[in-house]
Amino acid sequence: MSVTISTLPPATSPPAGRDRRWLALAVIGVAQLMIILDASVVNIALPHAQQALHISDASRQWALTAYTLTFGGLLLLGGRVADYLGRKRTFLVGLLGFAAASALGGMAQSAAWLFGARAIQGVFAALLAPAVLSLITTTFTEPTERAKAFAVYGAISGTGGALGLLAGGALTELISWRWTLLINTPIALAVAVASLPLIKESRVEGDRHFDVPAAVVATSGLALLVYGFTEASLRGWSSPRTLGLIGTAVVLLAAFVAWERRARNPMLPLRIVADRNRGGSYLSFLLSTLALMGTFLFLTYYFQDVLHYSALKAGLAFLPFPIGIITSSTVASRTLPRFGPRRLAATGFALAVMGMLWLTHLSTTSSYALHVVPAELLISLGMGQVFVPLASTALLGVPNHDAGAASALVNTMQQIGGSLGIAFLNTIATSATRAYAVAHGGLSPAAVVHGFTRAFGVNVATLTVAFVVVVALVRWRPARAERHDQDLGQPVGAPEPELAIA
Repeated sequence: MSVTISTLPPATSPPAGRDRRWLALAVIGVAQLMIILDASVVNIALPHAQQALHISDASRQWALTAYTLTFGGLLLLGGRVADYLGRKRTFLVGLLGFAAASALGGMAQSAAWLFGARAIQGVFAALLAPAVLSLITTTFTEPTERAKAFAVYGAISGTGGALGLLAGGALTELISWRWTLLINTPIALAVAVASLPLIKESRVEGDRHFDVPAAVVATSGLALLVYGFTEASLRGWSSPRTLGLIGTAVVLLAAFVAWERRARNPMLPLRIVADRNRGGSYLSFLLSTLALMGTFLFLTYYFQDVLHYSALKAGLAFLPFPIGIITSSTVASRTLPRFGPRRLAATGFALAVMGMLWLTHLSTTSSYALHVVPAELLISLGMGQVFVPLASTALLGVPNHDAGAASALVNTMQQIGGSLGIAFLNTIATSATRAYAVAHGGLSPAAVVHGFTRAFGVNVATLTVAFVVVVALVRWRPARAERHDQDLGQPVGAPEPELAIA
């Protein structure tokens, strides 16, 4: 296959204060924050929406999963759309569609209306998310500047879920649950207008054939996998429906891999994940978001149902998360060129494991200040050390032609990890709660907390596995060693002068 890459000529260094790339990053960052927020902002508002629209308990989960199903299922296709049709163009289409779908959801008059609007939001988020990450990749090519840009991205990715819960609580209590959706519309429109003069278009030329069969198979497989895990939380893991959905998803995803190995112009070139550094980064993203989004879910219910916090107070209780992640992301961006991704990410996962272990000791009488805040800070400080180096490593060395696909895969791992984590861990928690209730005379707050702590225990194991993955797969050599090799005339494993991954 012959591919020519369309690139802009190298830009000369602009005068101080006139480099508009950082303004572009601010605009792109707001778009990314909006995407991440929307995955969690509805959580705290859901009880109010359920009452207003007369949604049954069995159906209420679709307000969350309708978004994650379409988002996670269409991300890979969205990445290729960004590559072929243009990253800026895809970014703008995603923003405008997301704005319209958010307005539609905010005006919902029935359960079906709300669920449909959330599904449409997911479709446009699947266009927007890979465009965001590929725009960062193609805008910042110098290693030190790219590390700083990914620090912003990492901070947004890590804090977005917690900030969504905070915003959801504030909007629900102070205005209306509808504004957890409506607020996206003016923000998206403002970002679209601001991006026009700041973001430059880029796309690949040559063969831009869309791998439609792969898109259908991959989207169906990912959607069925998320759906199967969601059904497991309602019907149990042994349910024929659950097993049938998950089994079908596995068959479809295996067929997708087989197809991509032979495709002339694959939607997901397997060379992207075959690299051990990138493969390890993608797997670590999956595991970290699996644990993190489940933690948000259980702490939300812990604050409101056990500690009896209001929606606003429950949102404020998550404040240590964004503080910790912003702090550690800033530190990670400055130390990444010196220490490399493996050392930072391994340290981050170790801190997160300690924080999750702390949460396994929660009880109905635990103090927020003494038992919750330290755990939140340990987890968030660790996640900031994880997101920055792994986001950079997942895209390092990816050719321009594959930037959108690689970026989409990062978001796919995060979205699918969060979706599967919520469904899987919720099943663990509810099963443990039922067993405790049977053994101790009925359902009680103690039974509910027991279920949460069991789920936190599973998260400890999950994050430990992520630690092992980083240590085993993500390789690192210091930049000074690379320069020493160059001086000696020896082969160098990576072309980057500041961050070298051998």
